[in-house]
Amino acid sequence: MTPLAFEDIADRLRRWSFPPAIDGVVGIASGGTVPAVMVAQHLGVGLKILALNYRDEANEPRHAEPKLLAPAPDLGVWRRVLLVDDVWVTGASWQTARAYLPAEVEVLPFVFKGKTDFALIRDVDGCVAWPWRVY
Repeated sequence: MTPLAFEDIADRLRRWSFPPAIDGVVGIASGGTVPAVMVAQHLGVGLKILALNYRDEANEPRHAEPKLLAPAPDLGVWRRVLLVDDVWVTGASWQTARAYLPAEVEVLPFVFKGKTDFALIRDVDGCVAWPWRVY
């Protein structure tokens, strides 16, 4: 497991070019909660949390598909949001989370780590040790 320093993650976040006119951030709990808080604070926008569970602490699927654990948040007047998670492995959590958000809302993906264009960290292989998690 590769450790990542909080300062390195924050620096990468400061240098990321986010799309304009984001109304708010929706974090996919629980792994995406801290990343979503960091992104919302960086952008100066509101934050909502969507509680899903799919993978266990070892990043292995624990259910056949992601499960909604609480009602989806009301996005109110938000029309363009970032849907944030910690990692993108298969995209299953993100796709499920997107399905619970209103169809008329433009939902843009953003993850902290993954082999995808919208990942903050693409140059670290394998699992990472997030500085905010207790292992």
